[in-house]
Amino acid sequence: MKHRIVVLGAGYAGAYVAGILARRLSPAETEITVVNAEPDFVQRLRLHQLAAGQEIEAPQLADVFMGTGIRLCLARVTAVDPERQVVAVADADGGGELGYDTLLYALGSHAADHNVPGVAEHAFHVTGRPSALRLRQRLDSLSKRDAGGRVLVVGDGLTGIETATEIAESRPGLSVALVARGELGARLSAAARSHLRRACDRLGITVLEHAEVETVEAARVLCADGTVLASDATVWTAGFAVSPIAAAGGLEVTDNGRIVVDRTMRSVSHPNIYAAGDSAYAVGDNGRPLPMSCASAGYTGVQATTAIVGRLTGRKIANTKLEYVGNHISLGRRDGILQMVDGEGQAKPKYLGGWKAARIKGGILRMSLWATSPPTFGMPKRKHRLAAAPDTSAEKAVA
Repeated sequence: MKHRIVVLGAGYAGAYVAGILARRLSPAETEITVVNAEPDFVQRLRLHQLAAGQEIEAPQLADVFMGTGIRLCLARVTAVDPERQVVAVADADGGGELGYDTLLYALGSHAADHNVPGVAEHAFHVTGRPSALRLRQRLDSLSKRDAGGRVLVVGDGLTGIETATEIAESRPGLSVALVARGELGARLSAAARSHLRRACDRLGITVLEHAEVETVEAARVLCADGTVLASDATVWTAGFAVSPIAAAGGLEVTDNGRIVVDRTMRSVSHPNIYAAGDSAYAVGDNGRPLPMSCASAGYTGVQATTAIVGRLTGRKIANTKLEYVGNHISLGRRDGILQMVDGEGQAKPKYLGGWKAARIKGGILRMSLWATSPPTFGMPKRKHRLAAAPDTSAEKAVA
């Protein structure tokens, strides 16, 4: 019987890992299935561009995995049962169960509403393609008004900054405001913060600092200090949350539901389950948890692949890099900020801004897409045979 590998999620982490496993492992001894709710690969890093009205490439997963031997299951994951080693899925035909011997959990994250009333009912977000298209439709309707419309972006993290600047640049007829809980760009160096403020001024973005949103309504937002902000479209970018599926299945998770993994991305509670991307709570080489990001998806995906191949084939497992080197922020299509961080995750004094930073960010986006199209390109063609008894318990890593 073939060893069944099931990959949950085909985002930056899941698509990459599945492809490399198909490249490295013998198809005569392994069967790889990828479960994903949507039929296309979502460039999540560019969803704010899609929402602003730009056309973003969305390769069909069937094309991405063509010729790899990977089986694609278009379905929504509803549960994981580690004791029975099955995954429950729901699709157009009703769904069913998929059995696995090794599971990679890479379901990513979604917008976190932080229990703020009205977010689910009235706010837009850009954490998925359908939600970005819904915002795009709303912006289209506002742009047709003679008086334009008011767009309020709540959250000044990287997603909030990129969304606000993209909308302001692409739709100059709309009034855009950015609500920051603290100082705008607080995690950036002083020079980079100044650059960010100049960009907001240039694009006509109103910045509201030290404001905490308590309620979102259909046409306004209420703040903790009593301030009322009118809004025709409120975009919620105040953090991310993960699915409760892992916790419900009995895996060891953090308070916010991320799967606790060891240095090789293996679940500390269930040795035949691995996690990568936003779903994984992984500690980086600097001793700090890796943030939810595409970069972290890449590093954790590489480590998970190395570990799975090593354990299944009886080879030693190398510790690949787990680091976070900086933030690459787009400020529309012609401006950006490249902010490197030190070993403690703090911003370094110097930064790169302007069109050069925008070009670097563009290159990163192209590389992120290239890594999944196809995900097996450029890897060794040798197919490793499985060990007689794949290791599922003893640790076998090299420092």
